[in-house]
Amino acid sequence: MPSAVTLIHSERLCSAAQYAYAATAPADARLIFLAGSCPLNEDGTTAGIGDYKAQAAKAVENMCLALEAAGAGIGDVISTRVLVASTQQADLVAAWEVVRAAFGDHGVPSTLMGVTVLGYDHQLVEIEAVAAVMD
Repeated sequence: MPSAVTLIHSERLCSAAQYAYAATAPADARLIFLAGSCPLNEDGTTAGIGDYKAQAAKAVENMCLALEAAGAGIGDVISTRVLVASTQQADLVAAWEVVRAAFGDHGVPSTLMGVTVLGYDHQLVEIEAVAAVMD
């Protein structure tokens, strides 16, 4: 099934960004708003303690499970916000590289943010996402 998401690129904006600057979905698309995907194992423990890349990978994995439960996949995501508990740009980049790789050619509009703290013990990464599907 074709994606409901149309990624929009502009030649008038910096080409260094690894994502589209905007995205649209048709009016009859079903929007899916995901809670922040956290790097939690099934038993509630935090995965990859101290490891930004491992936590980003687990958050992506959990995001994909939530998308699947809603009848969608990673190709249906229309935007993301990646939260990283760090003041160091290198830590943000480490998490971003994992998230970006997971999306492959589907470079959705994204925001990467450093934050002071996240909700679970030892949590370093969280991914918010919105998806759109045609039923």
